[in-house]
Amino acid sequence: MASSYGELKEIKTISKNTSIRMPSAPTPHSAESARLLGTMPAELDDIELRSVQLQQSHSRDSISNACDLRRVPTDKGDIMVAIQGNISKPAILTLHDLGLNYASTFTGFFNFPTMRALLENFCVYHVTAPGQEEGAPTFPEDYVYPTMDELATQLLFVMSHFGLKSIIGFGIGAGANILVRFALAHPDKVGALCLVNCSSTQAGWIEWGYQSLNTRNLRSKGMTQGVLDYLMWHHFGRSPEERNLDLVQMYKSYFERSINPINLALFIDSYVKRTDMNIARTPSGSPQAAATLKMPVLNITGSLSPHIDDTVTFNGRLEPTKTSWMKISDCGLVLEEQPGKLAEAFRLFLQGEGYEKA
Repeated sequence: MASSYGELKEIKTISKNTSIRMPSAPTPHSAESARLLGTMPAELDDIELRSVQLQQSHSRDSISNACDLRRVPTDKGDIMVAIQGNISKPAILTLHDLGLNYASTFTGFFNFPTMRALLENFCVYHVTAPGQEEGAPTFPEDYVYPTMDELATQLLFVMSHFGLKSIIGFGIGAGANILVRFALAHPDKVGALCLVNCSSTQAGWIEWGYQSLNTRNLRSKGMTQGVLDYLMWHHFGRSPEERNLDLVQMYKSYFERSINPINLALFIDSYVKRTDMNIARTPSGSPQAAATLKMPVLNITGSLSPHIDDTVTFNGRLEPTKTSWMKISDCGLVLEEQPGKLAEAFRLFLQGEGYEKA
């Protein structure tokens, strides 16, 4: 968020362990302290302040407004794609998670200094799932939302529309699941995958029960407190207020005001009805390779995320020589709580796969 800095007029430093007392007669100890302090430079505070370089950050709105928005026709209706960068550069295609879109998921992350430098050598195509963009009109009652496999097929229309031969996929949650399905069906079109909180199995009974209740409430009542609590848990894990209260309030406000509840219910319903990917790691010594991802995969989660087990299961179904699993400490929503660590991991991953300018 953009910041403005006023004139710094006065700095007073008080030690936490020092109580304020009335002046008293000097003691030998205080006299010695005074002599020691007298040897320190009088302009110490000025020296320290001059060594600080303040940088003005860009707001999320300024970054998202800088994107070139396009509507791409597909066999299941139009979808929004936001282009960020020079289209002559190699393509990174992003897909967001439930309750979010390209702007709320990726604009803050791609504004991080490491990612801004990466944009000099790549072009990012932010894909938003049908009806999930801010201000999206409500789908009619008879609209049939695409399945997860059909959402993956829509990426073919995006690549054809922009003339892309190959992409680097970057997906979060439901978006990661869609990208994996696309990569399994079209391995020649995906050079590498960076996936956060990816599930490769069908929904369990507990997830199915919660999400079915959520979709019912979203359709009949809108964004209820129960749905809001579930979305916060889905993205942050437990007790996020103890880590970053401002970030939590920002996301709560976004969920309450900026998403279309009917359209979100359709997206959630599609995700909770996802099928198992039926992939497996090839057993050692087996003559026949099992169906799994052929491209390099960076499989990431946060140490406080509720989806750790999903990523571990997913990792066990991938080829170990082509997969890196990473659990980033002290975060649930990795892109927001630890953007620096994720950005550096992504940059090194691309360099290791031959993208020399990453």
